[in-house]
Amino acid sequence: MVTGGAGYIGSHVCKELKQRGYFPVVFDNLSTGHTWAVKWGALEVGDIADESLLNQALLSHKPTAVIHLAASAYVGESVINPMKYYQNNVCGTTTLLKTLVEHGIKQLIFSSTCATYGHPQQLPLTEDHNQDPINPYGRSKYMVEQILRDYDFAYGVKSISLRYFNAAGADLSGDIGELHIPETHLIPLVIEAALQKKILTVFGNDYETQDGTCIRDYIHVSDIARAHVLALERLENQQTSDTFNLGSETGKSVFEVITCAEDVLGLPVPIAIQARRDGDPPILVADASKARKVLGWNSESSDLVRIFESAHKWYERSRNLN
Repeated sequence: MVTGGAGYIGSHVCKELKQRGYFPVVFDNLSTGHTWAVKWGALEVGDIADESLLNQALLSHKPTAVIHLAASAYVGESVINPMKYYQNNVCGTTTLLKTLVEHGIKQLIFSSTCATYGHPQQLPLTEDHNQDPINPYGRSKYMVEQILRDYDFAYGVKSISLRYFNAAGADLSGDIGELHIPETHLIPLVIEAALQKKILTVFGNDYETQDGTCIRDYIHVSDIARAHVLALERLENQQTSDTFNLGSETGKSVFEVITCAEDVLGLPVPIAIQARRDGDPPILVADASKARKVLGWNSESSDLVRIFESAHKWYERSRNLN
């Protein structure tokens, strides 16, 4: 069962699961997900905070494991509305875990985030880096990681937490991609700004980086999806809880991303500089060597040009979707 499987990352995970011989059942409240993104298995509409609907779905499909992606996931929004993040991400997850224990399901892959690290003390970030999140989104994911450790000890629920860096791009064959309403992710906003001649807002150009803008590690969504299946296979075989970073190990500044888009699209990107947003560290770059060594994973498709090419292809295809 894939919670949040109708969403951006979840739909890519479902496609990868199907290609690897699994049958994904999507459990999604469709608050940000889309029915058109559910193509590789059944859809159960429900919220992870609804114990009754969870019970019905688990009884109906009897999944052997859960990949848990359902969450609120915007840093800026979490600063303004922390209640939503603790309610959805923490309370919703505890309801899900309670129900899984009652059904004897003890394998879970958790969608975590590099936001659990906070301000980096050293770079690149490794999994043993101190976790001191600086925004409610990161704190909510950190809390769930702690809860999972307790559930392993007390109830034998084995889990693997995957700390994503910046998910980007779209399915390389064009089946699915990113469509948020409103859109807040940088790469689709850059594409829209170039194609629609809209002003792109850059939040802060006074960071201590080479060009003053934030540096992030962009990882292709299909690479992230593949990691989930490799993590699930490891959990099935080893029955050992663990944590892995998922990143390209290459940092790109906001201005570098804009320049890449202009090169790929052949169009200028109009920009306006505004003040920094609360809760944004200046640099986040992954050390993903543990995932390479233990899971046999690597970031095959995370070159920034390839990310833009796939995202542009999807942007043109998705114009009539809602």
